[in-house]
Amino acid sequence: MHPKFYSIMKKVILKNIADCVAVLMLVSCGGNRPASNEDGAKKDSAAANSPAQQMAKTEDNGKNQRTLEFVGYADSVNQGLIGKDTLKTSARREAVATIGNLGARVNYGSPGRRGRTIWNGLVAYDQVWVTGAHTATTVVFDKDILIAGQRIAAGTYGFFTVPTADEWILILNKNADQHLADDYTEKEDVVRVKVKPEILKQEVFRLTYDFVKKSDVEGALGMSWGKIKVSLTFQVAQ
Repeated sequence: MHPKFYSIMKKVILKNIADCVAVLMLVSCGGNRPASNEDGAKKDSAAANSPAQQMAKTEDNGKNQRTLEFVGYADSVNQGLIGKDTLKTSARREAVATIGNLGARVNYGSPGRRGRTIWNGLVAYDQVWVTGAHTATTVVFDKDILIAGQRIAAGTYGFFTVPTADEWILILNKNADQHLADDYTEKEDVVRVKVKPEILKQEVFRLTYDFVKKSDVEGALGMSWGKIKVSLTFQVAQ
């Protein structure tokens, strides 16, 4: 073989070998390369869209939607936008307020009248009432308050009442975690006040709580149902 021809062939063979080695190295590195941000995003997306994740997300959305629908439903009933209240659920509702530097919240079950007699009917006179439905109504104050001159420490309390035709007893109780008044005991009361019920001109078909801000240092927690409203007045402790 001519020496010059041999030299050319040698260069071609060596180049082909080098090319093959480069290809093999590229394939090997690609198969074991670290996951890129894009790969991580795809994995996260796949996890977030797994059947279990989707089911949990659907359940949460459903609960939130049902809560929103109930709030809108109860308000619509009270405003007369829904003529006949047929919903048997007494779902939980909340009212919040800021009075000066005090934050307050009440959480309660909201039953409907639905054509029934409320006072001395659904709600017995002269007995401790949960003043709502199901789990005890809870009131939270994030600062100390004064009720009838008595200092009440910041915290969470059960709100109970003893209704009568002419006068109500309003109660804050230490035990906020109970069903109805099943575990209620007067020994755990932190304050009791007597008030006269206010007679409303317009009927409230779904039991409703609200806060009324009277000033930067005084407010009232009100409960309305039927044509009765009772209010617990308090001051922000200094």
